[in-house]
Amino acid sequence: MSASDSQEVVLGSRGSELARRQTGMVETALRKAWSQLEVATRIISTRGDVRAAEPLDPRAGRKGLFTGEIEQALEAREIDVAVHSAKDLPSAMTGALKIGAVLRRAAVEDVLITKAVESRAGAIATGSVRRQHQLRWKYGDVEVVDLRGNVPTRLRKLIESDWRGIVLARAGLERLGYDVWQGSFLFEGTNLRVEPMSSDDFLSAGGQGIIALQVRSDDVASSTLVDAINDRDTALCLEAEREFLRLLDGDCSSPIGVLAIITGSVMSMRAQVFEPPSVEPSSARVDGESGSPAKLTRELWEAING
Repeated sequence: MSASDSQEVVLGSRGSELARRQTGMVETALRKAWSQLEVATRIISTRGDVRAAEPLDPRAGRKGLFTGEIEQALEAREIDVAVHSAKDLPSAMTGALKIGAVLRRAAVEDVLITKAVESRAGAIATGSVRRQHQLRWKYGDVEVVDLRGNVPTRLRKLIESDWRGIVLARAGLERLGYDVWQGSFLFEGTNLRVEPMSSDDFLSAGGQGIIALQVRSDDVASSTLVDAINDRDTALCLEAEREFLRLLDGDCSSPIGVLAIITGSVMSMRAQVFEPPSVEPSSARVDGESGSPAKLTRELWEAING
C-alpha cells in the first residue's frame, strides 16, 4: 500500500493527558511512515473515565473499564484504529478485533513518589491490586490505600495527603514529560522525590509500558498502515504476556506480574502470582526461542502451577 491509497485514518483515544500524549506518539509515527496520510483523532469517554471517583466493585474487576467504549466505536467503524495502554486491554479479545501493531516498549518499572520531606511512616496509595499485594509482601504491615484518577490527579492527592507516597508506572510519568531518573521533579510548584522499585520484587503488569494499536480483523487497509510502525520484539513480548494472563484468566485487575524480554533470539519470561490468603507470591522464570512465545508461555504457566 502507498500512502495515497488511504487518505485518512481516524484514531480513537481516551481523553486523559497521558492518553492524548500516547495517541500523539502514534500519529507522529504514522505520519513518518506515510508522509501523505491525514490523521484525525476522536476522543472517547470510557466507563473508567466517567466513574473515576467511584470505588470499584471488586467482583466486577477492571476488564474493559478503560477500553470497552473505544472497542465499541472501532467495531461500529466510527474509528479506524484504537490506541490503548496495552495493560488496560482484557486478556481475551473478540474475534472481530485484533492488536495490529505496538510501539517500542518504554520502561516497565514502577516508582514510589514521595514528598520532598521523606517519611518512612504513613500509607502508600495505589489503585493496582498487583501493587497492593507486592507492597504488603515486601513492607509487611504497611497501610495500603486505594487510589484512582489520572496521573496529575494522583499526584495532587499525594500532595494534599499525609501518605508516605504513591506508586506509579515510570513510563506514564516520562511520557508526560517528568524526568523521573533525576531523582525528583517539580509538579505544580511542589518538589516530589522518585524512588525506583526493583523489578525483582515489583514485577510489572503484563503489557506495562506498551502502546497497543487495535484494528478490526477484516480491515486490511488499517492493518497495513499500522504494521509499518510495529515493533516486532515488543509485539512478541506482549503476545507472550497476554497469553500468560489468558491462561490464568487474569488481567490488570489480577494480582499478577509477568514480563517478557528478548535478547538476541532468546526470550526470557518471569511471572509472579499472588494467591490470597498467602502473602508470598508463586514465582518462576523460563527462557526459550523468541519466535515461539506460546510455547514459552505454556512452560511458564506449568512452572508457576508446579
